[in-house]
Amino acid sequence: MKIVVAGGHGLVGSKLVARLKLRGHEVVAASRRSGVNTLTGEGLQEALDGAHAVVDVTNAPSFEEPEVTEFFTRSSEQLLAAGERAGIAHHLALSVIGTQRLQTSAYFRAKDAQERLVKRSKVPHTLVQATQFFEFMASIIPPGHSKDLVQLSPALVQPAAADDVAAQLADLIEKPPSNSIVEIAGPETYRLNELVQWVMYSYQDDRPVVADATARYYDALLDDHTLTPGSNALLTPTHFRDWLDSYLSGAIEMPHVHHPNPMSPDR
Repeated sequence: MKIVVAGGHGLVGSKLVARLKLRGHEVVAASRRSGVNTLTGEGLQEALDGAHAVVDVTNAPSFEEPEVTEFFTRSSEQLLAAGERAGIAHHLALSVIGTQRLQTSAYFRAKDAQERLVKRSKVPHTLVQATQFFEFMASIIPPGHSKDLVQLSPALVQPAAADDVAAQLADLIEKPPSNSIVEIAGPETYRLNELVQWVMYSYQDDRPVVADATARYYDALLDDHTLTPGSNALLTPTHFRDWLDSYLSGAIEMPHVHHPNPMSPDR
């Protein structure tokens, strides 16, 4: 079947496109790189022509208001309206576990607005909430000098490899829409401060890290339940230590540290 992946040239999108093609699907990687702009609608209707399903893994270029809310609302409105006109049978949107618990953050308020648009749409849908990706643990590392103290939340997190999330998305888009939320998480929980320190060492960043329950994560305070899934989450197979070994051996690449993104840079 024909599947359109909005944000198909980003971290998760590119992995999903490759997997769907291997499964024999006709896949359109829709992004500004391919002439499709979900904000303006440019090229969108043409991309959806004859498509059975759409996967939305786009992400905002800015986390500040009003840009972040404008992106997620306008982009989702364009995708859903075009999908309804094209007779799309399944709209799958990728969001974040903890979105409704992180409403002090502009980014997560915008993600919540996106989710509400999908739920209200006439297009059959599946909402997928995933935990943070291994690839973006580095983005949590604060800038500073070599002897600066790094204060991070000790809250529990359960991140997953982006490739594993792409595999789950490929499975879900081949199934009928659930019209509900599906959670995806990694196989193990970690303390956020300890996990980020592990990544820092891989960058040869030996600044001291201390647990600070008042340290904010994208403008939000965390507890052990904020970023962790429920008991029915789909669990991915790759453990962080194995993923990090692959990174350190050069088998995989980690995104640049400066990218301020808890999800993915997919546009």
